[in-house]
Amino acid sequence: MKKEDLNNLLINEDATVVDAMQAIDRNVKGIVFVVDKNICLKGALSDGDIRRWLIKTGDVNASIRSIFNKMPVSIYREEIPSALKIMRKHSIDAIPVLSKKGKVIDVIFKEDFDSETVAEDNESLKGVPVIIMAGGKGTRLYPYTKILPKPLIPIGDVPIMERIIDRFTAFGVQKFYATVNYKKGMIRSYFNDLNATYKIKYIEEPEPLGTAGSIRLINETFPKPVIVTNCDIIINADYGEIYKYHSESGNVMTIVSALKNIVVPYGVINSGENGEVLSMDEKPRLSYFVNTGMYVLNPEAIEYIPENKFYHMTHLSDYLLSQSMKVGMYPISEDSFLDMGEFEEMSRMEEKLNLKV
Repeated sequence: MKKEDLNNLLINEDATVVDAMQAIDRNVKGIVFVVDKNICLKGALSDGDIRRWLIKTGDVNASIRSIFNKMPVSIYREEIPSALKIMRKHSIDAIPVLSKKGKVIDVIFKEDFDSETVAEDNESLKGVPVIIMAGGKGTRLYPYTKILPKPLIPIGDVPIMERIIDRFTAFGVQKFYATVNYKKGMIRSYFNDLNATYKIKYIEEPEPLGTAGSIRLINETFPKPVIVTNCDIIINADYGEIYKYHSESGNVMTIVSALKNIVVPYGVINSGENGEVLSMDEKPRLSYFVNTGMYVLNPEAIEYIPENKFYHMTHLSDYLLSQSMKVGMYPISEDSFLDMGEFEEMSRMEEKLNLKV
């Protein structure tokens, strides 16, 4: 492994949760290995470890010292031929290779053994209904959306809505509901011409009803929680794990939430009375969790959406909270949330999906 690639898999034990999330975003491997100043192995930290911590505490600025696994499985150089066997024994996907002094000199991944790790079909969402909110005009994407409806705006050479559907079908989803309004005929025509194996039922809004209002137009009773997603986002996460978390959490509504880091490009002054300067922070970083536009809803939550009224998902979450019902979040990293809502973000989405030539 190249030194640069290895460095992207290592993080100092003094780092924060935010630092770890950004490191995992860079390496795209779902894990970092914690080292001291001498690059000696101290532990391992996965995106799952971070997610559990954030769900429990919400503290993105905490030190990783209280989170990471302090007894990770590792091997020495002479054990490399047995790496796959050891990973299978411990049900892990990555293993660090150490020098005799305990320094991390390499990391081996199960995926490196392509011929022996053929992926099986994932049916973790088989039978789960997915609702795609595809009725908006996409005014932020004018003039593109003067010609095409937002769901058909291409990312690379594939429309965004088709990319969203393809990701769900990879987890076994076969039934989709699309709420449509603006240029709905074009959306129908495109997907009808695909002869796809999945089915889409179109729900036509007589007028714009917001990000939740049109759900009440679906004349069906769902026997299990449903997934609702905007038509202009891609979430790089295990959808099966999101659904499993919701089912086990007791949430009535789960909001998939992405960490957003904002760096203030100035020195910030902390002041006291009478204009006294107490301290200064140079270009501080602020971290927040933002709503991605993907949700999991229990069937009973849908009943609280008023009929024939403009209503957003934020209105629904506020109402559920006012009735002391449990609304939770499923946190993902900043780079796991791709939003096509504006032109700059379209370019970033293509880059993250490796579609730029």
